[in-house]
Amino acid sequence: MLDRVSKTFSARGNDPAVAALKDISLAIPRGEIYGVIGRSGAGKSTLIRTINGLERPSSGDVIVDGVTINRLDERALRGERRKIGMIFQHFNLLSSRTAFDNVALPLELVGLSRTAIREKVLGLLDLVGLSDKKDRYPVELSGGQKQRVGIARALATDPKVLLSDEATSALDPETTRSILSLLARVNAELGVTIVLITHEMTVIKEICHRVGVIEAGSIIEEGPVSEVFAHPRTTTARSFIGSLPGREVPAALAGRLGADPATATQTVLRLTLTGDAASQPLVTRIARELGIDIALLGGQIDSIGSHPFALLYAGVPTGAWANGAVTAALEAAGVDTEVIGHVA
Repeated sequence: MLDRVSKTFSARGNDPAVAALKDISLAIPRGEIYGVIGRSGAGKSTLIRTINGLERPSSGDVIVDGVTINRLDERALRGERRKIGMIFQHFNLLSSRTAFDNVALPLELVGLSRTAIREKVLGLLDLVGLSDKKDRYPVELSGGQKQRVGIARALATDPKVLLSDEATSALDPETTRSILSLLARVNAELGVTIVLITHEMTVIKEICHRVGVIEAGSIIEEGPVSEVFAHPRTTTARSFIGSLPGREVPAALAGRLGADPATATQTVLRLTLTGDAASQPLVTRIARELGIDIALLGGQIDSIGSHPFALLYAGVPTGAWANGAVTAALEAAGVDTEVIGHVA
């Protein structure tokens, strides 16, 4: 949990002081996968460094598993950090050590016996699917395999919390999906709380339960992923969501859209349907009830976590839109509507 955490970096030379975090409060339940999304410079990395104690906040408290991290002395903090695993964008593996020895390193540092280390490391390599690569060096591994070693190493000390700092941004899409699937399995099987920092909305959509949107050091929007996707309140959240495949206005339609309904015969609506509404023939039913034609012009049907989600572009007669009948019927059925433009 973060309780009103702020972090200001002092002025240095000609560089002014920087308020990297501003009064951030977050409550992350045990066992949840929580995503923090923001652009470069928004404060993501500073936020994650305050959670593992690498940065002490200027004000406020960071509480992990009941312990106020920022109020510990260095010796106590080193002990608490064993409860917080970390995986990195560029893996941070030691090139002179095999996959086995990289995973074993944190266990060696706490003084475990060689027998205990071997048993633990082999179990972790099996968990991440790399039992057959235990004697390979990082140079012999693919990017996805290196990240699996990094995940196994982060889990070596049985952490309560696993921090992921842009862990998939250096990977191709297929490998990214496999790593996210592994993290979801780690969360489900081990009950580890995961805090995931990213600038990619596809990552949030894939595995996170809740998401916070960070901008200029502040959390500007926060909630269940399905709710933020369906009802983004801020321009930044809408921008991230709009970058997802299927969210953009179909190219053939975009070139025909105009702003003036006076000369239009068809008004184009973006319809957002969630939950039961996403799997019901609502558009067909409303068209039949109103005695009008509704043309489906594009969109996608998907799921956010276990929640059905549909985004559709629909063309309706401009007259029916102008008198409010279509919008009223859609909103009564629980469909969010947004006018995209008009077609002559």
